[in-house]
Amino acid sequence: MNKISNFFSRIGLDWFLGAIILMVVLAYYFPSFGIMQEPFSLEELANYGVSGIFFFYGLKLSIDKLKKGLANWKMHLVIQLTTFVLFPLIALLVKPLFKGADTESLWLGIFYLAALPSTVSSSVVMVSMANGNVPSAIFNASISSLIGLFMTPLWVGIFVAADTGGFDTQSIVIKLCLQVLLPLVIGLLLNKRLGWLADKHKTALKNFDQSIILVIIYTSFCKSFALNLFRDLSFIELILLMAGLLGLFFSVIIITRFIAKLLGFDMADTITVMFCGSKKSLVHGTVMSKVLFTQSSIIGIILLPLMVYHALQLIAASIMAQKFAKAQQ
Repeated sequence: MNKISNFFSRIGLDWFLGAIILMVVLAYYFPSFGIMQEPFSLEELANYGVSGIFFFYGLKLSIDKLKKGLANWKMHLVIQLTTFVLFPLIALLVKPLFKGADTESLWLGIFYLAALPSTVSSSVVMVSMANGNVPSAIFNASISSLIGLFMTPLWVGIFVAADTGGFDTQSIVIKLCLQVLLPLVIGLLLNKRLGWLADKHKTALKNFDQSIILVIIYTSFCKSFALNLFRDLSFIELILLMAGLLGLFFSVIIITRFIAKLLGFDMADTITVMFCGSKKSLVHGTVMSKVLFTQSSIIGIILLPLMVYHALQLIAASIMAQKFAKAQQ
């Protein structure tokens, strides 16, 4: 039993996924707590939490390490183009399949997922498990998070804003700068002096990140459930969504492996390209939704594909990582 628990803990399938499901259930039965403003607002707490997450993220980033990681530029370019160009293009290609108000909202969530940066922790863990290029995985996951601060709002502004409504570009840019970029830059500038604190308290910071994410998920779904936005979403549509997201994941895996082979990458670099290129960040997706979709009532539906993809990518990638490791042995 301990071996099974340790395995799931190692790949990220720990209490957190269960807690995400619990937040959705609580939002269904108790939506009023997530949308009330007095005497205490959970949404306001989440707003401050977003700034805290990006401050500590900047505090953990080392500029010197990022400079050293620039050497393997060809691999980095493939990963970032996969994350911010290939994913959104695939999402745009399947848009004609989503007709009707409910399915169009799901597509918006899928496109938002496609526009997000790669996740840091699970990308590095999976690459390590599969005996890939770990330093390059760390570099790419970190760079992806920084690029995502600009590319995700850009994609959202172009394709999603028209469908969700209430997308005030000027106010979004100001909020993004004050709530995300400013804390990140402050943390980055303090890295040399206080970066050791972030390293020392990694577990506490991870728990802080996850707690804020859970609050955001709860309040987002409270708003959607209060407006009965999920009433027309059937079980079959949910199954089709899961199948489609798995198809998206494996499509990216196949394409990146083909490109890596075409460019003559060795196995370690190929593994890194596949795992870093196919991941999407639940952390960035949830916290940036607080900035980008503040006025949108369908934020719960928009986050649904991201949460499903988060679970599926961990399960599928962990199985693949184990197979790669065994094959190399």
